[in-house]
Amino acid sequence: MYFKLLVISLVMLVVQLSSYGNPEDYRSPLSLVKSLDGSELYVAEVTARKLAVLDLKSGAVKRTFKIENEPMGLVLSKDGKSIYVVSGVSKGVVQQVDISSGEIISEIKVGHSPIAPQISPDGKMLYVCNRFNNDVSIIDLDTKKVIKRVPVTREPVASQLTKDGKFLFVANHLPTGSANVEYMTSVISVIDTISGRVVKSIHLPNGAIDLRGMCISPDGKYIYVPSILARFLVPTSQIEHGWINTHALNIIKVKEQQLAYTVLLDDMNLGAANPWGITCTEDGKYIAVAHSATNEVSLIDRAALHNKLKKYPENTATTLEERINYEYLPDNPATDLSFLSGIRQRVKLPGIGPRGIISVNNIIYVAQYFSGNIVKIVPGNRVKVNEISLGPVKKMDKVRTGEMFFNDASLCYQQWQACSTCHPDVRTDAVNWDLLNDGIGNPKSTKSLVYSHVTPPVMITGVRDKAETAVRAGIKYIQFSVVDEVKATAIDEYLKSLRPLPSPYLVDGELSEAARRGAKVYFKAGCAKCHSGPYYSNGGMYDVGTTDGTEKGRLLNVPNLVEVWRTAPYLYDGRAATLKEVFTKYNKSNMHGDTKNLTDSEIDDLVEFVNSL
Repeated sequence: MYFKLLVISLVMLVVQLSSYGNPEDYRSPLSLVKSLDGSELYVAEVTARKLAVLDLKSGAVKRTFKIENEPMGLVLSKDGKSIYVVSGVSKGVVQQVDISSGEIISEIKVGHSPIAPQISPDGKMLYVCNRFNNDVSIIDLDTKKVIKRVPVTREPVASQLTKDGKFLFVANHLPTGSANVEYMTSVISVIDTISGRVVKSIHLPNGAIDLRGMCISPDGKYIYVPSILARFLVPTSQIEHGWINTHALNIIKVKEQQLAYTVLLDDMNLGAANPWGITCTEDGKYIAVAHSATNEVSLIDRAALHNKLKKYPENTATTLEERINYEYLPDNPATDLSFLSGIRQRVKLPGIGPRGIISVNNIIYVAQYFSGNIVKIVPGNRVKVNEISLGPVKKMDKVRTGEMFFNDASLCYQQWQACSTCHPDVRTDAVNWDLLNDGIGNPKSTKSLVYSHVTPPVMITGVRDKAETAVRAGIKYIQFSVVDEVKATAIDEYLKSLRPLPSPYLVDGELSEAARRGAKVYFKAGCAKCHSGPYYSNGGMYDVGTTDGTEKGRLLNVPNLVEVWRTAPYLYDGRAATLKEVFTKYNKSNMHGDTKNLTDSEIDDLVEFVNSL
C-alpha cells in the first residue's frame, strides 16, 4: 500500500513536469559557434529548440533547424561541414547536424543534462560534460562511441582544451562537502586526455561558486574563469562594497595547472553580478566577460591586466592553510574593487540576459537570453554596439517576466546581486548564509525554491509564512531595495511554474531495484511520518535532534524531498555532505527517523530511494 502511494506521488510529479507553459515561444539564445571562415555564426536557441545560422555580413538569419530537445551546447566539426549539438535531460544526446541541410548525421547517447562540448585538435575525439552525472564523456568520433566516463566533482558546466589537446580543464559549477566550514570553493578539474583521468584539482578562492564559462588565451598560456565570490563568513547586514557577494576573474596558468591570480570585476559602488560567458579576441587584445545579471560586457585590456598583475605576488598555494594565508595578504587583487580601473570598459547592452559570448575576427558577439537576439560589439576607444535580430520576439508572459526579474540585479541596490546569485538555477548555491531573519551568528544552508509556493511555511526555521512573503523579504532585506509589487508578483509566478528534473538515479525513468528496496526502508524508518504527500513534506515543525549550540532544540520545518539529489549539502546548516551522513553520522539520537538500527545495506538502499525522488 505504501509503495503504491509512492508510485502515485512520482506519477504526479511527472505530470507536473509536463505542464510548464510553452517556453518554445521564446528564443533564449545561449551557445555560439563560428564557422571556419568566420562568415557565419551558429546560435543555439534553447527554449525554442532551434539552431540558427546567422550571416555576419548581412546580419540576417540564413536558415534554422529544429532540434528535438533544448540545445545546451555547440561545437563545430574540424571540416566545418557539421556541428555537434548537445541536448536532452535525463536522456542526453549528441547530435551531429549537417550545416547545409539540417539533416542529423549521427546521434550518440551521453549522460544527464549534457553541456559544454569540446572537440580535439585532430577532430577525432569529442568531450561532453554530463552535468548531473558529475562526469565527462570521452567520445571516439570515428566509431561514434563513448569510450570512457571521467568522474569530476560537481556539476561540470564548462570546459576548455589546451592548444595541444593533451589536457581538458573542466569548470565545476558548485563546491562539494559540508557547508558549515570556513573555506569552500568550486574547483577546476584537469583531465589528462590520454589516460582519461583527473590529474589535478585546482582550488579557486574561498567562496568561488556558480562557475559558468571559461576560455583560453590565444597564446595558450592562460585559462580565464569567471565566478561569483560569496562572502559567506559575514552576516548579511549590508550590501555596499561587495559585503555579501563580489564577482571575479580567476586566471590559471596552463603549463603549471595553477591558479595564479584572482581579480574583482566589480567597481567600488557598482556590482557586476553573475558573470557567465567569457572569450578572448583572436588578436589577444581583449578579454570579454558577459555579466548576465547586469546586462553588460566587461572589455578588459589583456596586456594591461597582465602587466599590472606583475606587481603582485602569484597565488602559489597548494594547502588549505596556504590558500587562506594568501587571501589575507594586503596586496591581494581579489580584495581590490578598483583593480580594473583604467584597463576595463563596462559596455552596457541594449538587451537583457547576456550569457553566451564569442569573438569572430576580433568582434564580440553576445547572446541575449531574454531579449532573444544577438549583440555585436566592436572594441576600441569608442566601442560600437548593435543588435542583430534572430527573428520576431514574442512579448513575455508573467512566468517569463518573472524569470527575467529573478535573474536581474537591477532589483538590487548598486546591482550587487540577483535572486539567482544565491539561488543559481533557482536551487542552492551550496553555501551557508547568516540572513539575520532569525537572529545573528547562526548561518543556514541555502534551500532550493522548487515547490516553495506549495510547501509553506518557508525558510528552514519557518520564519516566513509563505513563499510570497519570503520573496518580498528577500528584495527588502537581502537586495536592500524597495519592493516593486509588479516585479515581485511576476517572480511568484515564475517560482510557481518550476518543475523538477528527473533524477539521474532513475533507470529508464523508473526506480532501480535498490531504490525499490529503499522505499520500504523509508516507511520502516518512519521517514514518511513527516516527509509525506506528493512533495514529501507535511509542512510541520519539529526538533529532530540535528541542531546544537544556540540553536539546540529549535524546531525546524520539514523540507520537501523533491529533487533532493541536486541540493547537497544537507540539514539546516549544511553539515551533512551526503544523504548517507544525514542517516548515520548526524542521527545518533535517532530523532530524525529510526535509522540507528538499520543495516548498512538498508542505509544504502534508503539513500538510493531518496536520491531518486
